Amino acid sequence: MTKDYRNKELISNLAKIIREEASNDDYRFMHVCGTHEDTITKHGLRSILPSNIDVVAGPGCPVCVTHPEKIELALKLLEERKNMILTTFGDMYRVPSKYGRSFSHAKAQGFDVKVVYSISDAIKMAKDNNDKEVVHFAVGFETTAPSTASTLLQDPPENFSIVSAHLIVPPVLDYLLASGEVAVQGLVLPGHVSTIIGSKAYEFLVDKYKVPQVVAGFEPLDVIIALKMLLRQVKEGEIKVENEYGRVVKPDGNLKAKRLMNEVFKQEDAKWRGLGKVPKSGLGLKPEFEKFNASVKFDVEPPEIARDIEIGCRCSDVIKGLVKPEECKLFREVCTPYNPRGPCMVSIEGTCAIAYKYGRLKLKN
Repeated sequence: MTKDYRNKELISNLAKIIREEASNDDYRFMHVCGTHEDTITKHGLRSILPSNIDVVAGPGCPVCVTHPEKIELALKLLEERKNMILTTFGDMYRVPSKYGRSFSHAKAQGFDVKVVYSISDAIKMAKDNNDKEVVHFAVGFETTAPSTASTLLQDPPENFSIVSAHLIVPPVLDYLLASGEVAVQGLVLPGHVSTIIGSKAYEFLVDKYKVPQVVAGFEPLDVIIALKMLLRQVKEGEIKVENEYGRVVKPDGNLKAKRLMNEVFKQEDAKWRGLGKVPKSGLGLKPEFEKFNASVKFDVEPPEIARDIEIGCRCSDVIKGLVKPEECKLFREVCTPYNPRGPCMVSIEGTCAIAYKYGRLKLKN
């Protein structure tokens, strides 16, 4: 099956059809998924598309858009309590915060920071260290939020709490389209997120902005088909949400996962790095689960940070799809995965990190 979705001849033939149908008009489509950007860049899909079709990356990397105030909150918790273990996913470990601080720097300074693969690892750590407080940095879109919710519903140990940095996708799409700053003719919607929330979750954007949308899988053929579907919608004026990834994504998504999230979390305004405050785009804990909110438990408020992107870094514009990574003066010269100056270069799902790794590749088998 995977081989079929990477069939070079089939992909090239579809790209040829797209070139013919695109004629001389300009089209700009945005995806909002780090894995989509990886597929597009790794397989050189932009190299076979006509020059009048621009496919840009939006805010599809949860690590990249996690606001430094959340990171600073976790660091402040560590600094104020000696008997604390902070657990985090590997992608977050080196993300720079205020003044370039990060969890990796805290580790180097002697604080107890552990990289875990899942929240279950953090729970086990709390049970094995009942003389210490374990705080888990819970990050991610709707894809990872159900795991956090499920864990909190299973009576975790009293010495366990979280910093919730979970964000949700539909509100940020609403925010971007309303801003007028991001002009696109269509959206390639994220497969993993849509597996949870379903394709229906985006229909309000059709009513509000008349923007074509297609949920897409992660193979090269998935992406090319999705772009062809978007192009057809634009040309025919038939605006709707289509589901190219029907083999996995259902209209209503994963009902059990959504119930778990709704039981534990409430939607709240949240700051996105590089974007600002986005209404109802964050997941905070409901009152009955506040005992697991590390900020409340230890009475520590996150410090306010006026500038969330380093001077000279264009990650904010990259996240909005306004510029390519190569248009940032820091890219490759100063900012690399080994010395990241912005969040888009840290995560493996970051647009800059992907561009650095693969460059402008041509279509390959």
